[in-house]
Amino acid sequence: MDSDELHRLEERLGRLHARQRLGVEKDHEAQVFGQGLNFFHIENSQLSAFLIEYGLKAAGLYWRGRKNAGRVGVKRNRVRAAALPQAFDGFTILHLSDLHCEMSAPAMRRVGELLGPLSYDLCVVTGDFRGPTFGPFDRALSTVADLRAKITSPVLAVLGNHDSARMVPGLEALDIKVLSNECETIVRGAAAIYVAGVDDAHFYRADNIEKASAAIPFESFSILLTHTPEIYRQAAHAGFSLLLSGHTHGGQICLPGGVPITLDSVLPRRLGKGAWKHHDMHGYTSVGAGSSVVPVRFNCPPEITLHTLQKI
Repeated sequence: MDSDELHRLEERLGRLHARQRLGVEKDHEAQVFGQGLNFFHIENSQLSAFLIEYGLKAAGLYWRGRKNAGRVGVKRNRVRAAALPQAFDGFTILHLSDLHCEMSAPAMRRVGELLGPLSYDLCVVTGDFRGPTFGPFDRALSTVADLRAKITSPVLAVLGNHDSARMVPGLEALDIKVLSNECETIVRGAAAIYVAGVDDAHFYRADNIEKASAAIPFESFSILLTHTPEIYRQAAHAGFSLLLSGHTHGGQICLPGGVPITLDSVLPRRLGKGAWKHHDMHGYTSVGAGSSVVPVRFNCPPEITLHTLQKI
């Protein structure tokens, strides 16, 4: 990154956060053991990818898994909350997560097809635009640009553990607002709800809930976008009404019945996919639209999600 690019990123994210995030990326990108919330990072291990792919091919399952990975569907979820202003009753959020664009071309084509007939008020992306965890990201941004052209609402996003802070200018050039420990206010008439987003909390540990929520009025309806649901306790005690996340892929390769072999996360399995609740906070963990490590899925179909907010 040249000095002009660094200066622009510092202006956008703040000098301290930009330098910390870029510094951690430089020190730890592609690290397999240590760093982050869990000890082993399978997404950084080329050996793991090779062994999984080889094993699936030997078992005659690989190409079935490839087909499964392209069969993205639309999930629907209702969030009922007393704190929701009446003006936002019926407000709908399109939730995309874990696109992993370079690894998931068939899935991304399917997502583009699905976007056409959908109706929603806001789109959110909970991280992992990129397939690899390091290196160039131009191909990912090109695919994101194709999808953005089909999205009919404003888009708010956060970075994931596969994403570099260097991607922020490119994403925002596509009219995707990246929330890096920041908050946006959504207004309807005299009413408002708040959407905060934190930087990756899983690998880079760059999240700051206190900063992201500082401007949110007490007892208002607020949404936290986070790549990983692993910070669910902090979010609930910070007073968020709804947490939207991804990262786990729901296991991606699951046993019959959708039982994940691993969630690559430090959290209870009940929070690993779909809707859940912790104390008074609603949560939803998307299984993602793309695939990571190996572009296959078993017993865990990929998704995009429509969340509808309802006043109670």
